[in-house]
Amino acid sequence: MKPSPASPSPVKAGELRVYALVCFTVFLDLLGLGIIIPIQPFYVESFGASPSTVTMLGAAYALMQFLFVPVWGRLSDRVGRRPIILTSVAASVVGWTLFGLAESLWLVFAARMMSGFGNANIATAQAALADITTQQERAKAMGFVGASIGLGFILGPAAGGLLSQTEQWGPLLPIYAAAALSLVNWILALLFFPETLPPEKRSRESKSPAGFSLQRYRESKAWPGVPRLLVLMLVMATASTIMEHSIGLWLERVWLWDGGVQPDPSKLPEVHRQAAILTAYVLLTFGIVTVIIQGGLVGHLVRRFGEVKLILVGLLLIASALSAIPMCAGLGVASIFPVFGLMAIGSAITDPSISSLLSRSVPDTDQGRALGLGRSMASLGRVIGPSTAGFLLELRWGLPFGVAAALMLVALLVALKLRRVRPTTPVEPNEPAKDHRPAHGD
Repeated sequence: MKPSPASPSPVKAGELRVYALVCFTVFLDLLGLGIIIPIQPFYVESFGASPSTVTMLGAAYALMQFLFVPVWGRLSDRVGRRPIILTSVAASVVGWTLFGLAESLWLVFAARMMSGFGNANIATAQAALADITTQQERAKAMGFVGASIGLGFILGPAAGGLLSQTEQWGPLLPIYAAAALSLVNWILALLFFPETLPPEKRSRESKSPAGFSLQRYRESKAWPGVPRLLVLMLVMATASTIMEHSIGLWLERVWLWDGGVQPDPSKLPEVHRQAAILTAYVLLTFGIVTVIIQGGLVGHLVRRFGEVKLILVGLLLIASALSAIPMCAGLGVASIFPVFGLMAIGSAITDPSISSLLSRSVPDTDQGRALGLGRSMASLGRVIGPSTAGFLLELRWGLPFGVAAALMLVALLVALKLRRVRPTTPVEPNEPAKDHRPAHGD
């Protein structure tokens, strides 16, 4: 007996292969990135950098993602997903290698910018999954990508913190490990990553791909509700990266400096190692909770409550957790872990819900373009956040988290006017949707 037209089609073996390879590519990409997070602030401090210079390194990395995420996304709509994945991962191999070989601060910045150029491929990976899923399955697919990211953040920071404890290599060992993982990522993509966008579905636009611009943002108004989602991604990313680029330095100052006084230079390497492992444990907590929620629950939660409700609840949880971080200074180091667990729950239900809502608001032929534009807005937030985090730290150590919490409340106000995208007629993967009918506000 033939299945009902309204029933979702069985997952084909080829689609499972795409799921596995896309998620594994994202996982390896984020594993390499996660390795560096616990040691980057202290590695850059060894060059004599101030907190504001340390966090500007994160801004330089994000600047390249801001410029090139839409380029990769639009190119992938024209030439396919596979060549973009291969090119971008190869660039990340070069970036990580240069980072380890750097002997001056300017070369450290150049290397991180090359890595940002290469790692600006997540929208292309998301578009590959969008190519093979129906709109009803989109949130679940984005949840798998989010779980892959979370798993990378579980193993990456833990590995980075542990590998940095060797006296002979110090922070260089995790850096070279990240370079090796990127090389493995490229080899696996070369051998196994299939093309998911058939020629007949590729964009025929003749203009050369360009980066983010106000014109691109204005053009997004053709997709009702999308501009509001883009603003939401910008504000959220700004707040998140203020926290991410402050937490390691804050942990070091609060719990490893005696009375807030910098230790003797001879003791700094040991303090940096302790700060790196503490940061790794905090991020490990965040990653574990994220992967549990996104890997097993987010699809069910979206079906029951819808993306918009999850976004609102998630933003409120994140804002509450950010507000609680400075209070932990007087409660002991153990108090930081439940706070980051709460933040992880909020992030785990918010991020894939936003990506799903954005993906379901545009035609199938514009998936790479729309997701690339969204990631570019997020990357702009990742330029603004680190650019301000160091200066906020220098003013007052708890200030970055208060500012980040306030920005999350702004995001909550933006999200209050979102509306659900109404269900569409179920379609087979790789077939155009019959009705997008976005219904949320713009």
